[in-house]
Amino acid sequence: MKQRERGSGRVPPGAQLAERDHKAEIVDRLYDVALDPIRLEELLEVWEGRIGPLRVGTLERAVPLEDPEIEAHTARATVFLDRFEATREDGAYRSVLEDIPRSAAFLSDGGSRIVAANRAARLAFAVDEGAPLADLPFDPDDIATLRDVILKVAGGWAEKVITLRIRSLVTGGPVIVRVSPVESDRTAPLALILSTELVWPEGFEQIVREAFGLTMAEVEIVQAITLGLPLKDIAEARGRSVETVRTQLRSILSKTETHSQSELVRVVLGLMDVALIPAVAADGRRGDGALEPVPFREMRLGDGRRLEWIEFGAPDGVPVLFMHMDYGLIRWPVPAERAAVAQGLRVIVPVRAGYGRTDPHPRGAERLTACSRDYAAVLDHLGLSRVAVICMGADLRFALKLSQMRPGLVSGIVGCAAQLPLRTAAQYDRMDKWQRFILANARYAPRVLPFMVKAGFSLARRLGKEAFFTQVNGGSPADMQAFAQPEVREAILLGSDVCMTRKWSAHEAFTAECIDSERDWSDLVRAAAVPVVLLQGDQDPQTPMLTIRELMGDFPALDVTFLPGTGQLLFFAEWQTALDRLRPLLPGRN
Repeated sequence: MKQRERGSGRVPPGAQLAERDHKAEIVDRLYDVALDPIRLEELLEVWEGRIGPLRVGTLERAVPLEDPEIEAHTARATVFLDRFEATREDGAYRSVLEDIPRSAAFLSDGGSRIVAANRAARLAFAVDEGAPLADLPFDPDDIATLRDVILKVAGGWAEKVITLRIRSLVTGGPVIVRVSPVESDRTAPLALILSTELVWPEGFEQIVREAFGLTMAEVEIVQAITLGLPLKDIAEARGRSVETVRTQLRSILSKTETHSQSELVRVVLGLMDVALIPAVAADGRRGDGALEPVPFREMRLGDGRRLEWIEFGAPDGVPVLFMHMDYGLIRWPVPAERAAVAQGLRVIVPVRAGYGRTDPHPRGAERLTACSRDYAAVLDHLGLSRVAVICMGADLRFALKLSQMRPGLVSGIVGCAAQLPLRTAAQYDRMDKWQRFILANARYAPRVLPFMVKAGFSLARRLGKEAFFTQVNGGSPADMQAFAQPEVREAILLGSDVCMTRKWSAHEAFTAECIDSERDWSDLVRAAAVPVVLLQGDQDPQTPMLTIRELMGDFPALDVTFLPGTGQLLFFAEWQTALDRLRPLLPGRN
């Protein structure tokens, strides 16, 4: 590590990369990501390998990265990334795929790789965005024919629509593909390839079962028939005779009031179309599933800024302030929101500055104090003089600040997978790679963090939030298990719309929150004057159990409980435990 002299003073110098080839490697990756955010993980690996060794010792002695050359290249790379974002056509050609939920479909310009694919194509063909066209499960000659047709249709050199019949190497059956042009501003014109390969929507089994009163065995047969399998193959797969399957089919036809397999398929496909129609929230924002639409409310602050919030639960219930973390997770799983009604809880979720339609703070505002004042402003607007708080991650600092800034307002705090102010570089090193990439840079390289976060948001919009979440949180089996629950996934994907959609992102607010969270706020924790209960996971990729145990000695007033089999999504997996621990802390209970 090379250090710079700063005159004759003894100001701690910033850290720089001494090896030119290391610096060149990072710079190359910066521009790679700026031109194609899909390569962000490559930058992560190189950055960690070169910058990670600069993190040593306690944070009081931490030397931040201050490398003018890297910072200059980061600024230039940001310009390229902004241009990339400006030319994105997600609202145009990519959105075409969103309207095709059950048939495998993808976009191609006739080149060697697939431009974009829907979920059905990922499941039926095992291909995704950027995959080689040659990976399609078709004969190479058929792929060559398909590619030739794509080039002609996309380029306007053939009919508007061409239909091909090719054979799947997976099922052995025929696949009909329809190739049609798609308008876009890309240099290479695009075509939409829509196939007859169907994918059974996730969770659709229960819908079919409830709609027709079928057994699960009968539902599995309906699924196989809908996907085009003959009775002989169904019988072999189930280890039954063909006659047994025919008997079950007769029962299915009777229950569904259909008279043939083809009629059964038509009825099921019609039900599938109805089930896949997205709900629209009352204020025009989406509601994708069982969660009830919740209107956004807004107020104007003294400085003229707009501040949004939502409420759910019992309208006249005991007030609970919920803090949405930097991911903007403003909704709870359906069972949790219903439990709030049953338990008489009025849940209030303010949307922080820079998220959703809440206006950002003025430049230079200190985020911890400014956000805490916003929370107080919403509660004052609603005429609430005492609330309990549920918070996640580093939002614990907002809850503590609010309780100390307005004594008597907060009756108690339950922190779920809470983050505490870190002490050493080793505590960053324990994090999973994506969490470390963001938070360690927030502490050690805050000047380059805005580019990293913006690239991450761009990647998330390109992959889709579901795929991006899986990529970033794959290091925690507990979080993956929680996210696999439909009600949890729905709450996260819908709630986080205030943080990111395909058309916009709160990357600036996210960056500000990360940098703010990595400042030392130990004094806030030590000065806690209200009960603070922390529920921590044993598989938290951001704040591992060992780190919490190390920090507990510094903050003996905290009531810490470790919940096995949980991670950063602890609240969403163990919301009932969180509500149980909240109950004694509710206003009027303590």
